[in-house]
Amino acid sequence: MKYVIGVDLGTSAVKLLLVNLYGEVVHEVSKAYPLIQEKAGYSEQDPHAWVDQTIAGLSDLLRQFEGNPEDIEGISFSGQMHGLVLLDEEQQVLRSAILWNDTRTTEECKEIVSYIGRRRLLSITKNQALEGFTLPKILWVKKNEPEIFKQAKTFVLPKDYVRLRLTGRIHMDYSDAAGTLLFDIGKKEWSKEICEELGIAVSMCPPLVASHDFIGTILPEVAYKTGLSPATRIFAGGADNACGAIGAGILEDGKTLASIGTSGVLLTYESCGDKDFDGKVHYFNHATEDSYYTMGVTLAAGHSLSWFKDTFVKDKSFDELLADVESVPPGANGLLFTPYIVGERTPHVDATIRGSFIGIDSSHNRKHFTRAVLEGITFSLNESLEIFRENGRHVDTIISIGGGAKNEAWLQMQADIFNANIVKLSSEQGPGMGAAMLAAYGCGWFNSLKECADRFLKIEKVYEPNVENVEKYKSLFQLYKQIYSTTKTLSQQLMNYRS
Repeated sequence: MKYVIGVDLGTSAVKLLLVNLYGEVVHEVSKAYPLIQEKAGYSEQDPHAWVDQTIAGLSDLLRQFEGNPEDIEGISFSGQMHGLVLLDEEQQVLRSAILWNDTRTTEECKEIVSYIGRRRLLSITKNQALEGFTLPKILWVKKNEPEIFKQAKTFVLPKDYVRLRLTGRIHMDYSDAAGTLLFDIGKKEWSKEICEELGIAVSMCPPLVASHDFIGTILPEVAYKTGLSPATRIFAGGADNACGAIGAGILEDGKTLASIGTSGVLLTYESCGDKDFDGKVHYFNHATEDSYYTMGVTLAAGHSLSWFKDTFVKDKSFDELLADVESVPPGANGLLFTPYIVGERTPHVDATIRGSFIGIDSSHNRKHFTRAVLEGITFSLNESLEIFRENGRHVDTIISIGGGAKNEAWLQMQADIFNANIVKLSSEQGPGMGAAMLAAYGCGWFNSLKECADRFLKIEKVYEPNVENVEKYKSLFQLYKQIYSTTKTLSQQLMNYRS
């Protein structure tokens, strides 16, 4: 039997899947690492921790594996997007990585627009200048840590740094490059114009590859530490959302994905790169060949639920927390929640907005708050879906992955709020499965990723919208959308009281 490994480098942990020729997950391992949050709005991680935990995870997988290590033919990667890893001329890390959910770079975003111009930036990168992207982080280091910036010879994104330490080679794939704001999405090359305008050497940008491209074999010392064969082939991999789309079969027009992890994503496949959403949603190169995807993002989707549990019901598991939400009717007895606890991205590009519970009264108890949190996360994703539909995208079926696919009540809630059939896959592994599929395709097991998806992915259940609940949620959604404009100024003023 032949096998591949998919490595998903997430924000809170690295998850590794050992997958066989039939798409079955034989073993899986997860290894956590901490966030570094020195100030409000700051979010960093130690890149060495990613490498250490990935190697530890590979070692654990190999200990569980009863076959011949040479039967594990390939490894590929999915990784958290946008995170800045600066390297010196010896390819050593210069500072902690600044992550996608770090919001310190508002001034740098204004600087980018001032130098490049909004329309020109959109024509090249297809995206607005947002705090989460990589370019504003580079400019922040250049301005605030000039001695470090002077030593920087190149930058990579999180999964690229891990792959560098496994292979000794630096690359970045198109799907992750598309999230840097330095990449010409249509031409599939680094933008010399943007680099020159902002004083960044084009040589800082790493060589570009396709997601299924063969990068090299695993280094002998890594093989020794993990138990892998030195002949194990390494493939480039892709951005976590692109890999999540592959792992859910979003590989042709008409396919849509709802992914609820730490952040939340509503994503649709695009066969061409010439549509104009005026920056309202993200527009990126897919990890499949010559294709794209559009995506709306809720910054704190699953993170909102984790925050709620850890803050108010730390002694309960997620299953216990969600056990009675089905007994609460739509609308949580007049209680609404906005998941803006770390700012928001789609449709509100706002780093200062903060979350709210609206409508609290003494009749509410924990289950009402829990349902309101789930509904608020789903309403936020529905704002992205509304943009897609307003731009002519017909969406009647959505594949749900991540935390939102692990609870039946939440799956039904998605069907009702999105007014679409929600598909739950029988083996939902998200970006890790997408990474494994890229490795399987790179190894030559299949002629296309679509052929791989047909073998690997199976539908477990379809949740259809409840007509009565759809109508209730349409009304509630209109109320939900009013909360942002009503609380925007208050949130900005309250920032003055944060340490």
